Amino acid sequence: MRVLMPVPDRDFDVTEVAVPWRILTDAGHQVVFATERAGTRPAADPRLLTGVLFGQLGAAEEPKAFYDELTRSEEFAATVGWADVDVDGFDGLILPGGHAPGMRQYLGSEVLHQQVGRFWALGRPVGAICHGVLVLARSREVGGDRSVLAGRRTTCLPKYMERSAYLSTAWRLGRYYRTYPAYVEDEVKAALDDPGTLFERGPRVLTARGSATDDAPAFVVQDRNYLSARWPGDAYLFGRRFLELLA
Repeated sequence: MRVLMPVPDRDFDVTEVAVPWRILTDAGHQVVFATERAGTRPAADPRLLTGVLFGQLGAAEEPKAFYDELTRSEEFAATVGWADVDVDGFDGLILPGGHAPGMRQYLGSEVLHQQVGRFWALGRPVGAICHGVLVLARSREVGGDRSVLAGRRTTCLPKYMERSAYLSTAWRLGRYYRTYPAYVEDEVKAALDDPGTLFERGPRVLTARGSATDDAPAFVVQDRNYLSARWPGDAYLFGRRFLELLA
């Protein structure tokens, strides 16, 4: 099966892209990357590869190894353009996240929002993780004004996580962890018909991450063909559950 994964030119999250890519390709599926302009070779947030602050807060070693493999893959060099995508030619869609400034190109793209709305209307598997849920919150139903997420159960990057990361690093990195003035959780909840019922924050965690062998700290929400997760710590469970959706 073919899975579309749009990304910005730079600053996407290492783990949220590389882990689902590895899980899906190991299962025999094809992941097609899409950038704003076809042929762009995208790049992850470099701080997540070296460590955000004093070598800490970056991606774990295994996702970084996956990303290294990804950068040398054929699909990473053969990106398609957002506007050129024929959404009907894909069996699934994954919207990864990231918080650094380069993500705004992807999160705020009207072209991408329209394409996502078209794919959503097909009823095929859609997965979004962390800031990637914002793309869905900002995408409208085909022929309507409602967010595609309006009636769906979802999670996203919780406000307490975003605030904690910002407050602990702002003295050195400024607004690196605040992509927009509004928190991701607040914007996602505003797109829902009934946020009190539909939004699920999940267990409170700050550092514990799921892995290839341990899903205990991870959390995802599935509502029919839609799967969402909170942050890189959920990426392994997210990838495996998306694989099940494809099946």
